[in-house]
Amino acid sequence: MKSHRQKTILTLISEKNIETQEQLLKELQASGYKSTQATVSRDIKELRIIKTLDGMGGYRYCAAMKNEADHFDDRFRVIFRECVTKVDCAFNQIVIKTMPGLAAAAGANIDALHMPEVVGCLSGDDTTLVIMRDADSAMEFSTEIRRMLE
Repeated sequence: MKSHRQKTILTLISEKNIETQEQLLKELQASGYKSTQATVSRDIKELRIIKTLDGMGGYRYCAAMKNEADHFDDRFRVIFRECVTKVDCAFNQIVIKTMPGLAAAAGANIDALHMPEVVGCLSGDDTTLVIMRDADSAMEFSTEIRRMLE
């Protein structure tokens, strides 16, 4: 029950602009979970949920960006080291250049990270475009990728 509730919480905060524990509790209850504010508070702590700027002057809950070691497991590192040739960032977008035919693998690996900061990836033959929620997230993630490739 706890794991289902926590998955629902992660879905809710990724899909809705939830600013307070009370809002989160109401959304959780509307989803069929009988929960208390204390339980929601513990879930927030366990899931490492943080408040970030929502881009409209307010705040919203989102899952904290994991540290680099959590993001890039060995398989991800191998795929990226073998196929990525260049990473560049502009505003909230990251362009990842790869060896021909490998962009889809790069995009699929980023999607598999399930990062709340990633809106989505579009991949062609040798280029993957990663759309991030904001420019700061894009800069941070592209820096992590470059560091991993060194």
